[in-house]
Amino acid sequence: MGKFRTVCIFLVLILVAAVIAACGSANRSNDNAQANQLPASGAETTDTTEKFKYGKIDIPGKSGSLCAAPIYIAYEKGFFAEEGFDVNLISADTETRKIGLNNGTIPIVNGDFQFFPSIENDVKVKVVDGLHYGCIKLLVKKDSPIQSVEDIRGKKISVDEIGGTPHQVAAVWLEKNGISAKPEDGEVTFLPFEDGNLAVEALNKGEVDVAALWDPFGSVLEKTGNYRVLLDISKDEPFADKYCCFLYASEKWINEEPEKLAALLRAYHKAQNWIAENPEETVDIIIDKKYSQIEDRELAIELIRSYKYPTYEERAQHPTRVRDNVLYFAEQLYGIGYLTTDPESFTDRAYYEIDVNAGK
Repeated sequence: MGKFRTVCIFLVLILVAAVIAACGSANRSNDNAQANQLPASGAETTDTTEKFKYGKIDIPGKSGSLCAAPIYIAYEKGFFAEEGFDVNLISADTETRKIGLNNGTIPIVNGDFQFFPSIENDVKVKVVDGLHYGCIKLLVKKDSPIQSVEDIRGKKISVDEIGGTPHQVAAVWLEKNGISAKPEDGEVTFLPFEDGNLAVEALNKGEVDVAALWDPFGSVLEKTGNYRVLLDISKDEPFADKYCCFLYASEKWINEEPEKLAALLRAYHKAQNWIAENPEETVDIIIDKKYSQIEDRELAIELIRSYKYPTYEERAQHPTRVRDNVLYFAEQLYGIGYLTTDPESFTDRAYYEIDVNAGK
């Protein structure tokens, strides 16, 4: 009887082991089937690498500004993907952008000549292309006695920040017209208002006489009929027909990833050309995808047109325009003390011409 019980127990153990082995085999088969249907993160990464030649990168593209339209369009129309990039659009303030460019974690950003002093201070970034023309206006109230730049002497001007681009624009304009923008001379006073609404409130209350504002805010105010534009850098001297915004690339990418950087610029060029040819659809995409809060579609279309995003034809006709513009603004900023390096030397250091056909 004892032997019989032992044999039975032995047979039961064999049966249990067989069942466990069968279940394990079935589970592995099921896991493999699921893996084919729903790739794990490792498999997904491999697929991304195969689909996108250059893999995933981060690009600051959540500013909400119309200026960044080429980023939105390159993303939505698949131009980044066509050039081999799986782009992740991120939010990043100016300092975060500078840090990312400096260490190479961010390959490229759009920005204005506010970046010029950073280049002089050895942030590892270079101007590699132009983005678009003017997007800043200086306004006064409709009934203001100020009619021209000559009337601004002794007045107060609101800006978003001291040293920011609206401040630099106003300073260059004043200096060009014989009015010192240097605080020690006391001919004008700049007051910072980080919030544009507060700047307009100060203008309405008479706490400032002039407001230097980014678009679309400046253009929205102009359209109300309650304000007059003293300076529109998209069409007024000394800024007319010149880039106000450029593309800045990380020196690390320039030195270590020239083919990737060339591919990125090709994606931007496709987007800029497409925007120039399709301003209405550009605005519709921006509205539909909620890249920017646009309440006046027609005004947004008008602004997109006024920014004159460069086409392939224009690039071919003006191959030195970007460098020429960098030199021009270096001269202006040097003249008002925002740069200490002579303009030619600064331009040689700050501008880098990318071979956009590299890696094709």
